Amino acid sequence: MTFSGGRCSAGWVSPLAAGPLGCFVVWRRMSYFGASIAHAALLGVALGLILGIDLTLGIALTGVVFAIAIVFLQRHTRLASDTLLGILAHAALAAGLVAISSRQGLRVDLLGYLFGDILAVSQADLVWIYLGGGLSLAVLAAVWRGLLAITVHEELARAEGVHVLAIQLIFALLLAIVIAVSMKIVGVLLIISLLIIPAAAARPFAKTPEQMAILAALIGAVAVAAGLGASYHWDTPSGPSVVMAAFAMFLASLAAASFQRR
Repeated sequence: MTFSGGRCSAGWVSPLAAGPLGCFVVWRRMSYFGASIAHAALLGVALGLILGIDLTLGIALTGVVFAIAIVFLQRHTRLASDTLLGILAHAALAAGLVAISSRQGLRVDLLGYLFGDILAVSQADLVWIYLGGGLSLAVLAAVWRGLLAITVHEELARAEGVHVLAIQLIFALLLAIVIAVSMKIVGVLLIISLLIIPAAAARPFAKTPEQMAILAALIGAVAVAAGLGASYHWDTPSGPSVVMAAFAMFLASLAAASFQRR
């Protein structure tokens, strides 16, 4: 297995965008929300193939629509959030699988989409990853204060004039974009790990939200580098290797934090 420089750089761009965003996923306890959007991504793959459009664009559009639908339904139904997310996520995942399997003669590497395959990253994918990652970071920086205020105390933030619904929608859209551009790296089923594991590993060592965001991005980048290195040397799947590297760093952070407390 060989990796080109462009593919390796694509692997590092994704965690740089996912790390800071993952901090809010951890703080707001929204890991299931992110996983639900990730499951809907497979429906975006199916729509992209059926409509003949770029798959990353299809995934992004489906994720955006799904994220908006979740935010809207959470405000206008009496169902618990986890119940609503479970219904929509698995319905979208099943719809994607049915749509792909119903297309006669359509050859799709489902394992690549489910678990990631950095060798399948094309030049067009690189453009999407760079643009999507850069845009996500820029927008997150613009709404950082408002999103942080909502995370600390939503009602107080609303009283201070923060547009809560708009910020929530932007956050959901950013999750959809990051998931769309990162799916080729770790896959639909593992993408949420790239959001929450680096953030969780950074948490014991950060004194401010900004420090945690920077540490999460760095830990994610190191995990991608280590995972791709392991994949190259031992010929293991790239996506799961990246996740295992991130998990190893999380365990190391727990051990270091415990030692520091003692």
